[in-house]
Amino acid sequence: MTLHTAYLVLGSNQGNRYGYIRKALEGIAQLPHTAVSSQSHLYETAAWGREDLPPHINVAVAVRTPLAPLSLLRSLQQIETALDRTRQTRWGERTIDIDIIYFDGLVMNHPDLRLPHPLMQVRNFVLVPLNEIAPDLQHPVLRRSTRELLATCPDTLGVTLLSEVL
Repeated sequence: MTLHTAYLVLGSNQGNRYGYIRKALEGIAQLPHTAVSSQSHLYETAAWGREDLPPHINVAVAVRTPLAPLSLLRSLQQIETALDRTRQTRWGERTIDIDIIYFDGLVMNHPDLRLPHPLMQVRNFVLVPLNEIAPDLQHPVLRRSTRELLATCPDTLGVTLLSEVL
């Protein structure tokens, strides 16, 4: 069985944010033959694109999985749905959001999934936790490491390291 490495960023800004992140991580760990191999600390970040919304808690994880990219996406969407995620407003409040940032360095332009995540390089809430677990990981299109992307990120929203650990 071939195992792939995917990097995910999870976020929650509605209800019990810690609880939703914890349950999502448990759901990911329960996917067939899938394991979380690395996890960042938790970070609190302002809501990107909507300053009127509550802040998010974000975490980055690396997972090892036999699932193909679209199968992983569908599985993550099922976890989101089970945790009461609704998709009504772009950049709206959400109980949980799970984004695939990278998948084995694959470049993919599918209507349902673009890899690497097309906005990752302009979002501190992605780059800060990702930099903690994979600072030298190379963006397959931009050919720059996470560390380099973070150093030049135009995002000015604050990211605060939280003392809580899941």
